[in-house]
Amino acid sequence: MHHQCIHASPSWRNGAPCYDCVFVEKDPTLPGFQGLYVTQWFIPVGNEPCINTGMWKVEHEYDEYGDHLVSVIHLDSILQPAHLIGIYGDEYIPPDLHYSDSLAAFGSFYVNKYSDYHAFGLAF
Repeated sequence: MHHQCIHASPSWRNGAPCYDCVFVEKDPTLPGFQGLYVTQWFIPVGNEPCINTGMWKVEHEYDEYGDHLVSVIHLDSILQPAHLIGIYGDEYIPPDLHYSDSLAAFGSFYVNKYSDYHAFGLAF
């Protein structure tokens, strides 16, 4: 049986925080990525993947106060971990950017469907 660990810790091993992203089932009747959420919550940018990369773009979802939308979900709704790649545009990434700040440093992300064959099957 295959299993993976998903982390959500404000201090991972007495160091930087570790918050993994996951695919969460939203609507099983919709095909592929259209039927999924990516948690912390992210919403898709557009109705189809990027034509240059083949990957979906997502951006943070905010509540009415401008805070990141977060919620508690049932473990049964988690399908698997999701790998996000920050979209940095024409700017250079600062050399002192710590990996634990990635979710806050970028406004939008690519959902990496090439990270493994499970993700490829979900994020088409």
